Amino acid sequence: MRAYKHPSIDDVTMEEIFHALSDPVRLGIVRQLHREGDQTCSALDGGRPKSTVSHHFRVLRDAGLVHTRVEGVTHMNALRRKELDERFPGLMTAVLG
Repeated sequence: MRAYKHPSIDDVTMEEIFHALSDPVRLGIVRQLHREGDQTCSALDGGRPKSTVSHHFRVLRDAGLVHTRVEGVTHMNALRRKELDERFPGLMTAVLG
């Protein structure tokens, strides 16, 4: 399994975050991670094709919203809430509110 690249929180921009969250599927993934905590990709796929789900997770990772770690054959996703709150106070509260 490959390790995923994640941007440093200092490199995350509001523009990338807003772009990532402009898609209702990605916004739903972020909200589900907030509500339920770390989740596997399959728990968040909503019955969508794997290629579509992979694209959405790549956009979320590149925007700095999600951290994906590999545990055996499972990919676990976590919302980078604490880091995002420190970098952009109030943003995630507004998004998730």
